[in-house]
Amino acid sequence: MTGGPSTSTRSLARPQAARREALRARVREAGLDGLLVTDLVNVRYLTGFTGSNGALLLAATDDGDEGSRFGTDGRYTTQAAAEVPDLPPLIERSTALALASRAPALGIRRLGFESDAVTVDVHAALAAAAEGVTLVRAPGLVAQLRVIKDDVEVEALRRACTLADTALTDLIDAGGVRAGRTEREIALDLEFRMRALGADGPSFDSIVAAGPNSAIPHHSPTDAALRPGDLLKLDFGALVGGYHSDMTRTLVLGRAADWQRELYDLVLGAQVAGCAAVEAGVPAAEVDAASREPITAAGRGPEFLHGLGHGVGLQIHEAPALSAASKDVLEPGMVITVEPGVYLARRGGVRIEDTLVVPGSGPAQSLTGFTRDLVEIV
Repeated sequence: MTGGPSTSTRSLARPQAARREALRARVREAGLDGLLVTDLVNVRYLTGFTGSNGALLLAATDDGDEGSRFGTDGRYTTQAAAEVPDLPPLIERSTALALASRAPALGIRRLGFESDAVTVDVHAALAAAAEGVTLVRAPGLVAQLRVIKDDVEVEALRRACTLADTALTDLIDAGGVRAGRTEREIALDLEFRMRALGADGPSFDSIVAAGPNSAIPHHSPTDAALRPGDLLKLDFGALVGGYHSDMTRTLVLGRAADWQRELYDLVLGAQVAGCAAVEAGVPAAEVDAASREPITAAGRGPEFLHGLGHGVGLQIHEAPALSAASKDVLEPGMVITVEPGVYLARRGGVRIEDTLVVPGSGPAQSLTGFTRDLVEIV
């Protein structure tokens, strides 16, 4: 009799199944029989589940997902069946505890747990639930996988970046950036346009900073009105399918003054240098140095107030870190930002940011496409 595809065959068609298989190898290398995943971002990465209560018990056996279990509560029974069709479900309110209690029956004697996401009280409850099982701290095992994006993730990030590009273009073309509008109005307008284009929401609270406020790296939008001659810094992104985009552009209302163009050209040169340094095998600290050097040479080093960038994915800030202190080394498939900035207190600041994919060879690929030329709103 000819039947349908086996559970393992069906599951391997989903990127989450391949991620779990890669994680199993890491769990075995760590000397563990299984891993209890409770961080919801990691649960989504490994299962596709988007609800607010979920956990994964990953068995490190050689028979695929046969010994693994996904858990959630009764509110998500239908959602779990749709989003996690390839793992046996366990429907219990105290999901993590219920999964931990199943570990002995699944042959798990050494159970790793995400100690960077578990409170002391929850650890005590897990130890009581998993009687006879040794709980072992295992932070970062999933994060080590997430740092390299697969093709599905890169495509999701590309869509998010393209949507944000389009929203900014539409905002400018519609005359939405003009003197008299407030920072808060522009932030809301930009976020509305991203949602109208299909975003689930903004990646983070948008930064809209005009005039002297543009010198504040993480300024929150206020009721301050834009004025002719202002620098306008826009740092924003779109959330699409759980993945975040991140881009910063600095505009000028009217014709740029000489000092504004000089500052912009300095930051743009630093950003170009940083992007050019993005290659597999290069220490992240060297990329930071490549971008920081022209700013330092111009005497503006103390006014570059932050690291050069960070990883982007299911979270807006992920590994690797691009900074002078970073120990990370770039690898193919990492998705990172390059975002130098120079901030002149009480006068104005410029930041230019793009999201890039670290290539296997050749130049880095930018997922953000809005022009890096200085845009003057006249």
